Amino acid sequence: MLGKAVRFDVALARLTSLRVGGPVDAVASPANRADLCATLRRLARARVPHHVIGGGFNSLALDAPVAGVVIQLSRWRRLEERPGHTLRVEAGVSHSQLARFCCDRGFAGLEFGAGIPGTIGGWIAMNAGIPGREVGDRVVEIEVAGPSGARISHLPRAVLQFGYRSLRGLAPGSVILSALLRIDRGTPAAVRAEVDELLARREKTQPLSVPSCGSVFKNPPGDYAGRLIEAAGLKGHRVGGAQISPLHANFIANLGGATASDVMELIRLAKERVRA
Repeated sequence: MLGKAVRFDVALARLTSLRVGGPVDAVASPANRADLCATLRRLARARVPHHVIGGGFNSLALDAPVAGVVIQLSRWRRLEERPGHTLRVEAGVSHSQLARFCCDRGFAGLEFGAGIPGTIGGWIAMNAGIPGREVGDRVVEIEVAGPSGARISHLPRAVLQFGYRSLRGLAPGSVILSALLRIDRGTPAAVRAEVDELLARREKTQPLSVPSCGSVFKNPPGDYAGRLIEAAGLKGHRVGGAQISPLHANFIANLGGATASDVMELIRLAKERVRA
């Protein structure tokens, strides 16, 4: 039903950056657009639910078995310059691959993404960014497969509704295949200097040496989630194998053997204490 590039009964802990999660029925890794659309059509006809991931960042998989199929696009890594100061970037391109490409060629405007975990598909879906700069600001269009695999569409920026860590306007179950991103002309030295500065800052302030899913909470208006959690006295607090990072309180780290239940308890506790 799903073609050759499929695995069954796969632990989601192996596919997510936090390294937690129970088994999913199957994981499909389509090699190209035709394979993906064929997979989506078969799943739609059989009424089998699907979930899409790239690198498995910013994702929390539960401990219980997950019904359905995970579609993994981590093999989709094509990256090329296009006319009009743009880049066509496939969904599986990682932040580090994009940073290297831009540094080598002096392409500016996307440096803010240095060190933000994940792949371009996930970046677009959640409008990843830092204060004052988001990937949605650089999107010219995105390429999307419909949930049933019936068609592939190219959606211009004008019809996309980017918000703070959100993208609206896509049908549920749609799959982001690639994005056309606007770039500026710079120099390799200048782009590399900004990327190096951002990476150095992240290494000092974020727990990059242990498994995590990146920032857990969105920042509320006028404040920072990490500051609020730290002020609530939870920095370094541990449940099982999961810990609110002593380095940055908006990160939950897997110190070894953590479960999704451990992580969920820390999330619940942080909400409770901050709201108290």
